[in-house]
Amino acid sequence: MALKHYKPTTPGRRGMVRVDRSGLAKKPKGPASLFKVIKKAAGRNNQGRITVRHRGGGVRRKYRIIDFKRDKFDIPAKVISIEYDPNRTANIALLQYADGEKRYILAPAGLKVGDEVISSKEEVPLEVGNATLLKNIPSGVYVHNVELYPGRGGVLGRAAGVGIQVQGVVGKYVQVRMPSKEIRLIHGNCMATIGIVGNEEHMHEKLGKAGVKRHMGIRPTVRGVAMHAQAHPHGGGEGRTGTGRPAKDPWGHRIGTRTRKNKRTDKFIIKPRYKA
Repeated sequence: MALKHYKPTTPGRRGMVRVDRSGLAKKPKGPASLFKVIKKAAGRNNQGRITVRHRGGGVRRKYRIIDFKRDKFDIPAKVISIEYDPNRTANIALLQYADGEKRYILAPAGLKVGDEVISSKEEVPLEVGNATLLKNIPSGVYVHNVELYPGRGGVLGRAAGVGIQVQGVVGKYVQVRMPSKEIRLIHGNCMATIGIVGNEEHMHEKLGKAGVKRHMGIRPTVRGVAMHAQAHPHGGGEGRTGTGRPAKDPWGHRIGTRTRKNKRTDKFIIKPRYKA
C-alpha cells in the first residue's frame, strides 16, 4: 500500500503521512457474528485501579473476531474483501469457505480479492495466506501468525509488516528467526501462515496532531522532570533540569532493565535478542 502525503493546509496536516486505504473495502462486509462490542476500561483492572497509564477516551469501535487458529482444515476459501481493522496495525481479509462459512484472518502482503487459500495439517502450496504446520514449511520461507503451543492459536508475528523466517527442523522442533533477531525453537506441530503481514507502510505513518492519538484512546504523558520529587525520581529541583541520573520509571526501576524471568522456557531460545 502507498503512503499519502498531505498539503500543509492546517497545522495538523503539516507533516501528516498516512497509509492510503483507497484499495480497501469501504465498509465491513463480515456477518454480525464476527463483530463483538468491547467495553473500555481506560487502563483499569477489575478493582478500578489504573494498571496501564495514559489510556482513556477514544472513538467507539467494534472488535473483529479473527481466526488465529486456522483450524478449518482442507476446505478452500475465497478472499471476498480486504478491510481496515481499527483494533490492530494489520489489515484483515474476509474469507468465504466452500461450505459458506465466513471468517476473518490477518491479511498477508500480496493477498488480493479473489485469491483462494487453504489451511491443512499436510503440505500446502507455498502461496501467501495458506496455513500449515511449521514442520511442513521449507527453510527460508517467511511466515506469520505462528502458534507457541499446538492448537491454541497464533500469537507470534501478528503486527503490520512482520515476518518470521523458518530456518530448519531440529528434532520435533523447528528453528525460527524472530523479527527481533532472536532465534528460538517452536514445536513442529504449531500452525503458521505463509507470508509476511501486510500493511508494511504502517511504520512510516506520521499522525500529524495530538488529536489523532486521543481518537486512538491514548492520553497525554507528563514528563518526569516536570513533576515534583515525590511523584517521580526525575522530579524536583529549581528551574529546568535533566534527570541527573540514569533514566527511571515512576517507581524507581531503571528504564531498559530486562524483566524476562522464565527459566522454564530459556531452553527454547538459541540466540537471545539482547546483546551479550
